[in-house]
Amino acid sequence: MPLEVTDDNFDAEVMKSMLPVLVDFWAPWCGPCRMVAPVIDKLEEKHKDKFKFCKINVDQNQKTAGQYRVMSIPTLMFFKEGKVAETVVGAVPESSLQAKIDKLV
Repeated sequence: MPLEVTDDNFDAEVMKSMLPVLVDFWAPWCGPCRMVAPVIDKLEEKHKDKFKFCKINVDQNQKTAGQYRVMSIPTLMFFKEGKVAETVVGAVPESSLQAKIDKLV
């Protein structure tokens, strides 16, 4: 399961990560978020040694969601070396996310 990050530990867990990071901006009431969660779990199983997977609840962590201008969820942001490298909005197929991961590892 992806690591649950918060406003308080986002910098340490995501921005300072030695590995590229996929951050899932989500909320429990979001249907498409629930659809994409198993896809992210599957990708994490395949890539856990070379990629970090995190999720952040936008309702409980509005500071970080606002900082990255998250307007729709799910928003999946790919970070590399402390910078946003890619962003995907909405529930997308596994192949689309796999392609983004492949570009960053």
